[in-house]
Amino acid sequence: MLNVDEIRKDFPILQREVNGKPLIYFDNAATSQTPKQVIAAIVDYYSNYNANIHRGVHTLSQEATDLYEQARIKIQKHFNAKYSYEIIMTSGTTHGINLIANGFSSLLKKGDEILVSALEHHSNIVPWQMLCERTGATLKVIPMNEKGELILSDYETLLSKHTKLVFVNHISNALGTINPIQIMIDKAHDVGAAVLIDGAQSCPHLVPDVQALDVDFYVASAHKICGPTGVGMLYGKEEWLNKLPPYQGGGEMIAEVTFQKTTYANLPHKFEAGTPNICGGIAFGAALDYMNAIGFENIATYEKDLLEYGTLELLKIEGLKIYGTSEHKTSVISFNIEGVHPYDIGTILDKMGIAVRTGHHCAQPIMDFYKIPGTVRASFAFYNTKAEIDALVSGVKKAKMMLS
Repeated sequence: MLNVDEIRKDFPILQREVNGKPLIYFDNAATSQTPKQVIAAIVDYYSNYNANIHRGVHTLSQEATDLYEQARIKIQKHFNAKYSYEIIMTSGTTHGINLIANGFSSLLKKGDEILVSALEHHSNIVPWQMLCERTGATLKVIPMNEKGELILSDYETLLSKHTKLVFVNHISNALGTINPIQIMIDKAHDVGAAVLIDGAQSCPHLVPDVQALDVDFYVASAHKICGPTGVGMLYGKEEWLNKLPPYQGGGEMIAEVTFQKTTYANLPHKFEAGTPNICGGIAFGAALDYMNAIGFENIATYEKDLLEYGTLELLKIEGLKIYGTSEHKTSVISFNIEGVHPYDIGTILDKMGIAVRTGHHCAQPIMDFYKIPGTVRASFAFYNTKAEIDALVSGVKKAKMMLS
């Protein structure tokens, strides 16, 4: 059972006002807020340990290296990777996806096929389109239905001996749909295809077990999980990471350099060129500590209650339609009011101190499917309350009255 009043005290930003009103933050799917425990880890690093890592013999460098590698181990254990070196530190989910797309440039050829779902964020579409342009491979799309669910029978039909890669998000950022990734991974492996799962939206709500899933690649961002921006992780099976070439050249990713030839470092450093976001990596570990102390089962139970309450109350508003009505979804409600542009609703809500996201949410193909310009998206976290949802409902009613 969560003590939400106490949890809210951990988030300094929740005490501020916006436009003279108490902040109500419902844009958690874009980025979560940062608790004081993570902020303290950032301050502690720059106050006491700030130095470059891995290469220094002096005390600060060794201490910073230890903290950074301890964070990698925290991430490994959280996702249940077999080895810590299967965790590649990145600047975020998009970086991890592009790293894999770049690596497969040397492995694909004309006639190969790769599958992506209709529910994807642009960052899990555009890199694969670019990969197809480089290699001559063909990109095929797993379709969705009106409820915002992937059509698994069509997925099975698309899979063939030509399928080399499958990409799908664990949870849709635009609709909140939880995709049946275990089934999709198993079926992809049946035809010999590798699978990358975009976990940007799932990791705030559940704990993926990459070994149990038997997934080949899994990517996530710290800033969705109460951590800082500019840092994330790529999990890859050891055998796959060893097959792929380095993404960038530079310091740290080498074993030996001469003007005649360079040999590359072992995992994970092969994919970590240059000075990393050291403080961000350490704070990523602190964020996982914070979330695990609260408990992901507790978070899931509480957020499910918020989702059900918010859905029930918003649907009482005449003319309001929710997009994404899968039985299996997380705490995201995307909606529109008939005859009203979502941007206008979002602007009025902001005047009331209520932060929501409006637009296509970097998922334009979903909006094209529904033939709409975008939605208003309210995304709830474990530090939100039903009272805040009541304020949202009142705000939407007021916006409807003003704009209709």
